[in-house]
Amino acid sequence: MLGGVTWMPTGEIHASPAHPGGSRLSPIDLNVTTLSESCLIDGPADAPASVLLAHGAGAPMDSPFMQTIATGLAQQGWRVLRFEFPYMAQQRLSGGRRAPDRMPRLLHHFREQVALAAAGGPLLIGGKSLGGRVASLVVDELAATGTVCGCVCLGYPFHPPGKPDQLRTQHLQALQTPTLILQGERDSFGRRDEVERYSLSPLVHLEWISAGDHSFKPTRSSGLTEADNLARAVVLCDAFLKRQLLR
Repeated sequence: MLGGVTWMPTGEIHASPAHPGGSRLSPIDLNVTTLSESCLIDGPADAPASVLLAHGAGAPMDSPFMQTIATGLAQQGWRVLRFEFPYMAQQRLSGGRRAPDRMPRLLHHFREQVALAAAGGPLLIGGKSLGGRVASLVVDELAATGTVCGCVCLGYPFHPPGKPDQLRTQHLQALQTPTLILQGERDSFGRRDEVERYSLSPLVHLEWISAGDHSFKPTRSSGLTEADNLARAVVLCDAFLKRQLLR
């Protein structure tokens, strides 16, 4: 078992109905040449488009957050592909935590995964936190070649927690590809009162997750549940994906 999926002898990965509560990681093959060997795949093969998602800095592609978003979008008819950056794949082998790879390696690996996924028809890219940031850094170059048609960022890390002056927004000011950013209102990587002051491209569409933190978990006083906010995130993503296919 790999999180909530079964690793088949052929290298293909199939989603299982439930995600176990544990966080132990199982080994995966680092020398892959096909999409089914490197990704978790949810949703129908004949979906109108695929969505390639990368994980955040500290949690793998089969985390409860990623599992919920992927299966939720798959239930809406989208094909969702999840992959891991090299450091996270190595973490499965070592069993110990590893720091994220440097940005050039992250960008290179994301481009490689796009190349594997692009043959399957219309493609959008994105990810959770770090994964969404990397996607947003490559989306314009990939859109210029017709490879992808949009980007989804699930909790964008606008700045490190407690360091609002260290902004990661320069490229977002000139982004030329439609991009959805779903952000918790109280996200320590960029609260609503901070982010609404930033200068962003008109093609960046911000949607707020009520009382949500970086993983969209709400405050108890909000009357909302984490499941409520994740369901809301799926609805907003689904609407954005549909708009991109109609452009």
